[in-house]
Amino acid sequence: FLIATEKIKDERFEKTVILMLDHNKKGALGVVINKPLGKISLGSLISKTEDKSINKKELYKIKIPIYWGGPVDDNKIIILHTKDYKNKSTKEYGTLSTSNNLETLVAIAEKKGPKKSLVMLGLAAWNTGQLDGEIELERWTLSESSMDLIFDAEDKKKWQKAIKSSFIRL
Repeated sequence: FLIATEKIKDERFEKTVILMLDHNKKGALGVVINKPLGKISLGSLISKTEDKSINKKELYKIKIPIYWGGPVDDNKIIILHTKDYKNKSTKEYGTLSTSNNLETLVAIAEKKGPKKSLVMLGLAAWNTGQLDGEIELERWTLSESSMDLIFDAEDKKKWQKAIKSSFIRL
């Protein structure tokens, strides 16, 4: 996890926990796991689809929690989920996966999707060296990620739990 410290300057990231998906010489990519936006009907998320096989009327009855995943591509839906589910859009990141298609949302609605998931709008991304500089300025700290914290902990307690288990800088 990447955990915001008290030194973070950007208010959007205050008390934020980010699950890092990728960090290499091209930059870094992650998703915020503790900033719920509220509950939204699945039908409203897919209202523009032309797929006739989907019963949109039924999907309007199903409400799911949706999270702010970060400020980049904030109209893009990303589903962070357990590895027990896979389709053509699925990307694997260690013990977790992401998907970003209609098929996954419908599978979640029909209780045929992943056992655990978070649906988010947007993601967090940094250019080459940007995140490393922010860590050096102590705006972020790191800790081991945990499935329990991602999917089961109460959103309001995720930051506190993550910061308690953060690494001590040497």
